[in-house]
Amino acid sequence: MEQAQERSDHLRILQTVSLTTVLEREIESLILSGELPPGDRINEIQLARRFGTSRGPIREATRSLEGKGLVEVVRNRGVFIRRLTLEEALEIYDLRSALFGLAGRLLAARMTDQILGHLSDAVRQMDSAAEIRDFDSYYPLNLAFHNFIVERAGNATLATEYRALVKKLHLFRARSLVQGGGLAVSNREHGEIVVALAAGDLERAHAACWRHVERAKHRLLASLGKS
Repeated sequence: MEQAQERSDHLRILQTVSLTTVLEREIESLILSGELPPGDRINEIQLARRFGTSRGPIREATRSLEGKGLVEVVRNRGVFIRRLTLEEALEIYDLRSALFGLAGRLLAARMTDQILGHLSDAVRQMDSAAEIRDFDSYYPLNLAFHNFIVERAGNATLATEYRALVKKLHLFRARSLVQGGGLAVSNREHGEIVVALAAGDLERAHAACWRHVERAKHRLLASLGKS
């Protein structure tokens, strides 16, 4: 009887953990898509109704998102989608450029025909989207291009840290890409990265990847009239 109760309690814990994880991913998706924009208060009751659950797992999920820096708890007011200050965004860009540069260096030493083919196809697809200024098509391709390089670099810790930074910069980067033909300019830089990687030149690949993020930072500043 006692063992059966223990198994039941254990199963309940596993179900709660699994539900919290699923809810965390769902709420994070709402934040990154812009459906829950920066500055908005998270309404636990509405989310609980939307996902057909109680408020407890919603609250647990938001605590995890707070740890990721996507939401913040304001005492006596609730949980809000975090707003990044410009200074915070620029600091994150600097960290991201360092990590992406390192990813380029690591990947240059691991290049294969398959990896090169994938990256080249991605650049061609982004070219097609950039020509017609189709931001909705370009943006996910752009994210996938960067993520592929980081994933294939072979350093799991780097990939985890990089993805966390990208999530925080999501809205800032989206805004900066649409300024002054930013899609085409950004993709030319992607082409430079692929050429450097194809050559297996570690220094050149590092520089191309670092420079791409650094230029993106300047596009962000230009979009805000700060350049």
